[in-house]
Amino acid sequence: MSKANVTNARRKQRVRLALRRTANGRPRLSVFRSSKHIYAQVIDDQKGVTLASASSLEKAMREAGNTGANIEAAKAVGKLLAERAVKNGVKEVVFDRGGYLYHGRIKALADAARECGLTF
Repeated sequence: MSKANVTNARRKQRVRLALRRTANGRPRLSVFRSSKHIYAQVIDDQKGVTLASASSLEKAMREAGNTGANIEAAKAVGKLLAERAVKNGVKEVVFDRGGYLYHGRIKALADAARECGLTF
């Protein structure tokens, strides 16, 4: 592994460890971003089950013209994820930024999820 990959993996583990300590049984909203798309899912770590998920690859997103590589697409994914999570009875989550800085697309997704009813 390259030094950058090792550093990113360590940062990701550090973030997840801190989340486990403070979660108190709440599900985890995990975010992954690539250069072209953004993905998010609400995961119950105690049961090992995904409760809700959304990504910029979904048909509704592609038809709306969102490529996934911009802030508008991240907002749409956050809104869709929050609606699905609330529909499944999840209102409180812990936010797992996955080692990414809380900036740009990650922040836009989180803000949109908050606006649509998720608390974290």
